[in-house]
Amino acid sequence: MATKKFRLIDAILSVITVVFVAEAAAPAAAIGNSQFFWWIFLIIAFLLPYGLVVSELGTTYDDEGGLYDWVRRAFGDRWGSRVSWYYWINFPLWMASLAILFPETITLITGFELDLLPALAIELAFIWIVVFLSFSKVSDSAWILNLSAVLKVGIALLVGGLGIWYALTFGFANDMAPETFLPSFDANGLTYLSIILFNFMGFEVITTYVGSMENPSRQIPRAIIAGGIAIAALYLFSSFGIGAAIPAEDISLDSGIMDAVGIMAGVGSVLFVVVGIVFLVTLFGNMVSWSFGVNFVAEHAAKKGNMPRPFARESEKNQMPTGAAVINGVVASVLVLLAPVMELAGFDGFFWIFFSMNIVFLLISYIPMFPAFLKLRRVDANAKRVFKVPGGRVVLLVVTWLPVVLLVLSIIATIVPLNGSEEEMAKIPMLVGVIAFVVIGEIVRVLSARGRAVEYRGMEASGDPLAFDVAQGYVEMPESERVVVEEDRIIGREPRDLM
Repeated sequence: MATKKFRLIDAILSVITVVFVAEAAAPAAAIGNSQFFWWIFLIIAFLLPYGLVVSELGTTYDDEGGLYDWVRRAFGDRWGSRVSWYYWINFPLWMASLAILFPETITLITGFELDLLPALAIELAFIWIVVFLSFSKVSDSAWILNLSAVLKVGIALLVGGLGIWYALTFGFANDMAPETFLPSFDANGLTYLSIILFNFMGFEVITTYVGSMENPSRQIPRAIIAGGIAIAALYLFSSFGIGAAIPAEDISLDSGIMDAVGIMAGVGSVLFVVVGIVFLVTLFGNMVSWSFGVNFVAEHAAKKGNMPRPFARESEKNQMPTGAAVINGVVASVLVLLAPVMELAGFDGFFWIFFSMNIVFLLISYIPMFPAFLKLRRVDANAKRVFKVPGGRVVLLVVTWLPVVLLVLSIIATIVPLNGSEEEMAKIPMLVGVIAFVVIGEIVRVLSARGRAVEYRGMEASGDPLAFDVAQGYVEMPESERVVVEEDRIIGREPRDLM
């Protein structure tokens, strides 16, 4: 059997590729100088507990279903299905937003405005190239993940370095009075907090790479710690660079990085063009790295009757989840094709609409993970934990519930109009879209459940291994012969065909 090629350095670079999102630095910088308070506060209050929880869950339960499997172990099929849907739907929404960003960036680089049809062709090409790349194993695609990580770091260092030079040469574009660094609690400022939280998401994706790792129990916590430190520094540095060159109220949510480089280096300069091209390459890295985690989660959920069966389709050659990948492409393609129709109806800013909905669904999918961690600590106390979150019960409660509160508040601030201002009312399309996809998700959950042979309701302290093993299988049975697993005890008929 061939030696696995996914090394520790690959794991660290993959964490940077997945978690560090260059295009999200501009919306974060739009918060103004108070962003630095929120970065530091959320690093302590969210990133630290999040990294600790993922490190423990990822090294204790080496399921390639990652986040989905952890929640399902704790709370059963119903919540497993919901999490798999929210976690999956964020990806085609994000891919559609980046597809729209792609021709816009080309226009910034070249100065030529693209007509509708060429722009749509570029958007669709971006989507389906990502789909094609996601057909390969992560170990075979390590080169693009590593390249993207290096390029992202390069962009962050360049933007931050240019910002220091610009501030020393021309002064800061923003008021640097001490009071401007205090946190802003108005509706506009709180809206962008979800961006900072989004910028921290993705550590659990590395846990879905366990099948391609040399030593996952050691690589996962090390990669999360090293990657987390690097990512926090990169975000702060690149945000500083953007804020040095552009007044906060003028920062474009979709082209802020390119605007900053254009101001500091000159639009049309060699450096401006090079940064633009590199930025486009990193968009592919973002999508490919996330596709592995998202597709594996959807595939695992489908095999257990928590997502529609087409998501369970995989390649006979390398067992990659091709069904989920193709569905990603179809949904993202439909969204970008709908964008011109929506524009005729009076809507615009599709990057921000799709990007915000992507953020909301990703944040929602993490909410059950934290209480799942706490419950599994209690009901599965005998499981071998290579890494364990330190501290007593009070520490565990803080690590569990503080991130949940922050996630909920960020979601509300992102999509709920908190006052009658024009900026807040612009959230209505996002709110309607989120509600629509939540409803669709519930329909999908109910329909997917019809194909399950068993209903798993989560682990309980009894720890009956037979009940959990039964719940892992996918057994085709008539409705009348379906078994229900409740509190890790089998109720009703003895299950058949467990193997």
